[in-house]
Amino acid sequence: MGQATHDLGIEPMPLEQRIALDQEIWDSVAVEAGLSSSTPAELGVLEQRVAEDDASPDDVIAWERIKDEAVQRWRR
Repeated sequence: MGQATHDLGIEPMPLEQRIALDQEIWDSVAVEAGLSSSTPAELGVLEQRVAEDDASPDDVIAWERIKDEAVQRWRR
């Protein structure tokens, strides 16, 4: 890792914490740069959906199935 991660004490952090920190940094950059167009309500919905996904990780539908069903509906 680089000198900055060492100086900031990031190196010893577990992978998941480093990823979360990275996301927070990018989110703050996006807000400061005016790139974030999500409202607080939209962010709340996204956080809720992530929490639901985390709570039931096996409750998913494969992308290929979704795609196939959409193509079938479109062809009708």
